[in-house]
Amino acid sequence: MLAVIAANAFALRDTIGKSAFDERVMTAIREVWRHEFVPIELQPYAYDNIPLPIGFEKTISQPFIVALMTDLLDIKADDSVLEIGTGLGYQAAILARLARKVYSVEIIEELGQEARRRLRRQGCSNVELKIANGYHGWSEHAPFDKVIVTAAPDLIPPPLIHQLKAGGKMVIPAGLPNTQQLILAEKLANGRMTMKEILTVRFSQLEGTGPSLQ
Repeated sequence: MLAVIAANAFALRDTIGKSAFDERVMTAIREVWRHEFVPIELQPYAYDNIPLPIGFEKTISQPFIVALMTDLLDIKADDSVLEIGTGLGYQAAILARLARKVYSVEIIEELGQEARRRLRRQGCSNVELKIANGYHGWSEHAPFDKVIVTAAPDLIPPPLIHQLKAGGKMVIPAGLPNTQQLILAEKLANGRMTMKEILTVRFSQLEGTGPSLQ
């Protein structure tokens, strides 16, 4: 799997702006067993570079996309990271190896409870998870150094922009279902946001236009 991720990064170097991912990111991916975060009947496919269904019309992203999004965040050891869309916890487990603290929000209670069990089993003690509408972020722990969103809104949710620190980065897929782009957004010291489209992607839509569940 790591070899495929590295080969894809090199092949897409002109698109993503680099030919290899940070070694800390690759080490974290090596240390997190993907088969622990997929349904048992799909474990034989866990290390293929493909997304896999996890129930409730949701998927675990393909390993290359997980690596790319993690690398784009440029996570530091003392960072506080907000993740929107826990799923079964695979991305959170990788973030946990890179950041000081991970706050993860999942809207589907059954997935969130299962992610808690799986993350606990993997010893991810620096991940805090809640069942809520991720569109609204997690204001009581804001601001965050980094934000990662694993479902796609049409437009970047204003609460997530507000909860990102000045100097912070957000990686988020956004756009209409057939025209989604993976976006690297950075908040400047003056609070302005810069946006860079990285590549075309296809994610589940972010549920979150309803009232806050906080």
